[in-house]
This record gives sequence, structure tokens and C-alpha cells, in this order.
Amino acid sequence: MTSAEGCFSQSYAEARAGFLAACEAAHIPVQSHAHPLLGRDGEALAMDVARLGARDAAAVLMISSACHGVEGFAGSGVQRALLADRSESGFMASARRAGVAVLLIHALNPYGFSWWRRVTHENVDLNRNWQDFSGLPQRSLPHNTAYDAIQHWLLPAQWPPTAENEAELAAWAQQHGARTLQTALTAGQYAHPQGLFFGGHRPTWSHQTLRHVLQEHASRCQRLSWIDLHTGLGPSGHGERIYAYRPDDTALARARMVWGPEVTSIYDGSSASAVLTGLMWNVVDEECMQAEYTGLAMEYGTQPLDQVMLALRAEQWLDNHPQASAELRRSIKHQFRDAFYTDTSAWKQQIVDQGVQAAQQAVAALAG
Repeated sequence: MTSAEGCFSQSYAEARAGFLAACEAAHIPVQSHAHPLLGRDGEALAMDVARLGARDAAAVLMISSACHGVEGFAGSGVQRALLADRSESGFMASARRAGVAVLLIHALNPYGFSWWRRVTHENVDLNRNWQDFSGLPQRSLPHNTAYDAIQHWLLPAQWPPTAENEAELAAWAQQHGARTLQTALTAGQYAHPQGLFFGGHRPTWSHQTLRHVLQEHASRCQRLSWIDLHTGLGPSGHGERIYAYRPDDTALARARMVWGPEVTSIYDGSSASAVLTGLMWNVVDEECMQAEYTGLAMEYGTQPLDQVMLALRAEQWLDNHPQASAELRRSIKHQFRDAFYTDTSAWKQQIVDQGVQAAQQAVAALAG
């Protein structure tokens, strides 16, 4: 069991410094892709990529954090825990013996991590941004008509919302069902740039940078596994293992062979997640088509779904209303971070234990 103490941080800057220090201590080189903007405290932002293993390794395991910015508090903690265990039986030593190259991508969305946002600086959900944007505007993007119907209730003119506003949203949910509401809200939408779960109209900086990373590090291997670390959905501390790829029965069976029969899928209704559009793993078919691919999203629970959804709405409302009072801003931001990061020793240990186990399972499968 790897101790979680010392692996988690209170800010992006602290998390990044800890990750870089852990890589230096393990003698692992880091390639930093600088973000064009600065962080909340004026710090430099970057997508940092650490690689352990030969450039020509036949098998590569990627472990990424902060696809959704603020969720990076947990993901970074898992990555640092993996780096911190340098024992002969630890993860890094196991990967070396197996000849598996490990690619740790720290902060896919460093802007959101630093500013306590889930989205990128373009207000785009990175995990809805993987569409074919060529040919726009003639070529249409997916249209989420259900989101259109509830946008005005989700992000009302004032915050907190009025009782009437919430009653109307609840009536819509009762009429259509809670799962339909979740899908309408989270599936992804491309018509409201200042709305929730906006997928964008062009590739974001994070999208473009990740594509370059994959071209350099994962375009020649024969076998590729990817664990992407998330928070905010499911029972507190439980890491749901969600199949992360397009609908493919063979690839799903392979994921369940690696990570167990408990691997869920958005495509068969077994996951707590709704069916989503513009998913990040679509890039594998474009940049890593030569590899047999096995993907997993580790989704760690924090708070009940209704609390997380309320925090998401409040934070987006805040971004749309920069004139909000400092007191309201502080309250909403802390509510938002708490929805995606449970700052307790017990929760952190649960996160690390499950993350390390999934990483070890992936190495064993790639070695075989």
C-alpha cells in the first residue's frame, strides 16, 4: 500500500512543483509544454510529460490527470504516489522489469486546474472537444436539443436561483426522468459557448498539445493502455472503472480482462455516466491507429450527484457574471472545489490505493 501523505496539494502550483520534484528524484526526464496564459497566482502553466522507458518500447501505459482542470487535485496525487514508490516491488520498478514504457501526463488542462475551473481557458470541456471541426459551419456539430430546453433554468439571471426557477427545473426532470436530465446536462453541447459542458467550435490548446504528445510518444508502439483520472461522479471514494473508447465489444472485453469484470460502459447503461459526445479517446484512432488500445477512465466519487451538479451550475454562472461580489465568488469557488476534491486523509488514501492497483494491472497486462 502506497501512502497518500505528501502526494496531494492545495494548489496547481504546489501540485506541479511536487510532480516535477518527484520526477527529478526518480531520474525521469520531463518535457513541458507551456500554456499561453498564467495561473491564478501568476504562475507558469504547462502540460508536463514524464516518460519512463525506451522510446521504441512495444508497450506504453499513459496515465493522465486534470482533463477537467479542478479534478487534477486527485489525479496529480495518484501520479505523485506512483512516482514516490521507488521500492523494488513498486509500480515504477515493475514497469521497468516488464519493459513497459510509462507516460505520465500531468495537467492536460493546467488552466482549469490552477483557476479551479473544470473547463479550459476557452470555456470548453476538453472531453467533449474531440469532434471533426473541419468544414464548419457547413458541417453541423451534434445538437443537444434537451440542453437547449433547460439552459435558462440551469444558468438563471441571478444566483442563488429562485425557488420558482428550481421548481420549474425539477418539474422538467420529473416529467422526463433524472437520467434524461443528467444526459441533457452532461452529454455535451455545441450551441451555447457560455453554457455548461460546451464542446467548442475548434480544437482547444489542450486538444492540440495532447495530440502532439501522442504523435511523439504513442505513434509507434504495438500496445497502448491509457488511464485517465477523474472525480465527481459516484459514491464518495469509490473509483468507478469506466471503459474509455468508442463502442467496440472486443476492446470492452479486453478492458475487463485487464481491470476486472466491474469495468462499466456508457454504451450499455452500466456506468454512472451518461452517453457523451466528443470524447478525448477518439484521438487514439487518429494518432495511434497502429496500436492495440485498451482504455479506462477512473471516476472517483466525491459528493451526491445533485450537489455536484449544483456546484457546476454555480461556477459557470460565476464565470458569466464577473461582477459578482467577492464573498459570493469565494463561496462558489470553494463549493466547486469541494465537489471534485475531498480534502481528507481517508479519501486520498482510497484514491491512491485504487489508482496504484489499476496502474499495476495495466502493466501486468501489457507485459503479457
